[in-house]
Amino acid sequence: MKLLTIFRIIKNIPKTSWSSKKPLNIKPKIKTLLFLIFGLFLFGLGETLLLASGAGVSPWTVLAEGMSIYFSFSIGWSTFWMSLVVLLLWIPLKQKPGIGTILNVIIIALVFDYTLPYLPNPENYGFQVLQVIIGVLITGLGSGFYLISNLGPGPRDGLMTGVQRITGKPIALVRSTIEVIVVFFGWKLGGTVGLGTIIFALGIGPAVAVGIYFVSKNFK
Repeated sequence: MKLLTIFRIIKNIPKTSWSSKKPLNIKPKIKTLLFLIFGLFLFGLGETLLLASGAGVSPWTVLAEGMSIYFSFSIGWSTFWMSLVVLLLWIPLKQKPGIGTILNVIIIALVFDYTLPYLPNPENYGFQVLQVIIGVLITGLGSGFYLISNLGPGPRDGLMTGVQRITGKPIALVRSTIEVIVVFFGWKLGGTVGLGTIIFALGIGPAVAVGIYFVSKNFK
């Protein structure tokens, strides 16, 4: 019952004592920057756990894979162009980039490269699903830290917060809707969809809402 309450009340990003007053802040507090970096590390770790599980990649990676097949690009280039298109969608949503937008790309990429070789690759399907669930929860917690930092969301989360602000719908609903749409188009383009993809698509919205609630209540 409490989880349903959290999903309903989290309709915007709360502010704490360490939140930046504005996304375009080139001299944030050290504490704010540290929480931002920590959140991005957790976000990248959660996504990498999903990749290492072998049970299916995240929705945006499904789309990147589908684009790479359709346009004959590498997944790297597909991800680049996909991120560029998402950033262009920020314009009508009046979203503003910041330090966090730039660090999002850099830190998450580094976490992928340097943690993937050390993460478990379970062969048992039950453990694969468990690792996916843990990855989704960690991604949600990381989102809570770096979104509350208010130093500019990453391309995907900026899309989420922009749509949420325009529609006034709960963050959990907005995020899950976006992820499901992304999975659908990625799959239609030939991207690989697994159980982990479905769990991530349906679970990331609630996980982000819980992450935001947890951080705002325990890291004031």
